[in-house]
Amino acid sequence: MPVPHNLYLDLNIPKEVIQQKRTKDPLLDSLINKYSQADAEVVKAETAQSDAPSDDTLKKLKEQRLQVKDKIVKQLQASS
Repeated sequence: MPVPHNLYLDLNIPKEVIQQKRTKDPLLDSLINKYSQADAEVVKAETAQSDAPSDDTLKKLKEQRLQVKDKIVKQLQASS
């Protein structure tokens, strides 16, 4: 059963630290929201019983999620 990715665990940064930075950085907040949406789309696609997406579609969704995560990492580095 597919599960959502834990962004905080992936980044190896405590959730509290990111939440604090997020309140001061609108771009970071927006990127984290986009990541959550992208992750939800991947999980939804992976759990779809009927009308399951093609492997290419699922791969694109995962790539989009990864691109947003990369932007989050860059934004966190810029704000440090």
